[in-house]
Amino acid sequence: ATVRAVSKRKIQATRAALTLTPSAVQKIKQLLKDKPEHVGVKVGVRTRGCNGLSYTLEYTKSKGDSDEEVIQDGVRVFIEKKAQLTLLGTEMDYVEDKLSSEFVFNNPNIKGTCGCGESFNI
Repeated sequence: ATVRAVSKRKIQATRAALTLTPSAVQKIKQLLKDKPEHVGVKVGVRTRGCNGLSYTLEYTKSKGDSDEEVIQDGVRVFIEKKAQLTLLGTEMDYVEDKLSSEFVFNNPNIKGTCGCGESFNI
C-alpha cells in the first residue's frame, strides 16, 4: 500500500473513520469473492520502514473486540485499535497503472513520508 500526505485539505466530519472510493470497494469485493470464509479486510499499522509507520492489510474472518467497523457499499473494513487515530479522515483508494496496482491511503493526518511512499509519520 502507498501512503500520500494530503495538504490543504479540510477534515470533514464523517460517520466513518475511513472512506472508500468506488475503485477500492470494487477491488475488495473482487478479492473477497474467492474467499467466502472471510467477511472483510482489516487495516492496521506497524512500526517499520524508514519513516516510522506503514499500513497493513489482511483478510479477516471476524471483527476483533477493539476493531472499528466501516461498512460501505456492502464492503466491510475493520480498523485495528492502534490504527484508528491515524486513519481519521482518510480515503482508501485502489489505483492501477501500467507498472503497478495497489491500495493508496490519502491521509490528511500525515506529517511526512519516506521517499518510496511506503512509510509515514504522524
